[in-house]
Amino acid sequence: QVQLVESGGGLVQPGGSLRLSCVASERPFSFYFMGWFRQAPGKEREFVAAIKWSADTIYYADSVKGRFTISRDNTKNTVYLQMNSLKPEDTAVYYCALARGGPLTLTRDSDSWGQGTQVTVSS
Repeated sequence: QVQLVESGGGLVQPGGSLRLSCVASERPFSFYFMGWFRQAPGKEREFVAAIKWSADTIYYADSVKGRFTISRDNTKNTVYLQMNSLKPEDTAVYYCALARGGPLTLTRDSDSWGQGTQVTVSS
């Protein structure tokens, strides 16, 4: 099973930015999808963004469109989530996910999960 390790979470003020990273233990195939989900206290895990490793397909949740950008570095087996204009409602544990085929928009689509990284947006 592919291992995923996230980093980059932290505390940021509203309107600020953070970049999350997720490194996969092996090179994803071009048809794999990698993405991000998040889970706030007392809520279900929800989809945030996903990218096909070939980079020709990208999905975003409506709540983050225009503020978050997902990308990947093929040489580093890494997927990134650049988060701008952060809001308090973005506060959650963010999980990296990998699917051996698309799409990757539901939790049941994922074949592997990272351990999660906390993002807190507060003044």
